[in-house]
Amino acid sequence: MEPQTGMKTLRAAALCLFSASLMAQTVESLTVRNGSVEVPVEVAHPSGAGPFPPLLFIHARRGYEEEERAHVRELATQGFLVAAPDWQKGRLIERWPVPHDPETEGDVEAALDALLKRADACKGPVGIIGVSRGPYYALRLAAKRPKDVAAIVSYYGHFQNPNAAEPAQIYSFAPEVQSIKAPVLMLIGEQDFELRRLSNARAFYALWERGVAVELQMYPMARRAFDFRRDQSPEEKIATQHARLRAKDWLLRWLPRC
Repeated sequence: MEPQTGMKTLRAAALCLFSASLMAQTVESLTVRNGSVEVPVEVAHPSGAGPFPPLLFIHARRGYEEEERAHVRELATQGFLVAAPDWQKGRLIERWPVPHDPETEGDVEAALDALLKRADACKGPVGIIGVSRGPYYALRLAAKRPKDVAAIVSYYGHFQNPNAAEPAQIYSFAPEVQSIKAPVLMLIGEQDFELRRLSNARAFYALWERGVAVELQMYPMARRAFDFRRDQSPEEKIATQHARLRAKDWLLRWLPRC
């Protein structure tokens, strides 16, 4: 494809994405229970009658904020039924926690269970979009419940246990990488933290070597959290458009049809 043709195609796709964002959708606020904990969940519905392909959105340790809500609404305009649990709020966890609380994995899993039971969700496994620490939750779910996870999209994700010792962070990846079967799309900026880039790269090779469907998209000139930075460069704005379209295509490729 010629460069100019490719740019025209990307701009046209971005315009379609913008037009889709004008479509009506609704956002439902509810809670699910994990033991004694009430976990807040936002569910974004596409317009139309449904059922819709189900998608679990797992936020980063910065918290579930307006940027995350905008991302979830955008996914709904693409035709996905999106459930986004707030794994911090139910346990009164402050923004930017350094240690990982394993109990929060059950909170996310409770949201997955609720999503699978919804009448407006297509029957079958769900897709997962995880941001930063979110993909670690996705790995854990995909390893524990392979029949319920159809595909994963990782935005600059953790592919190692955040509580693991420093040598493991630098030289290895989470053991779940060696057992999951769900296809994985990795999206990351080339100027992200070196440790995060190394973790993604090692996980990519391990998944590919095992025969798992995996792709790694590294965006030139894109920094950490390129898709929601408030000081986005022009290149990062384009990278965001490209990443959103790649994620949509990946999910539609692997999620079962209604």
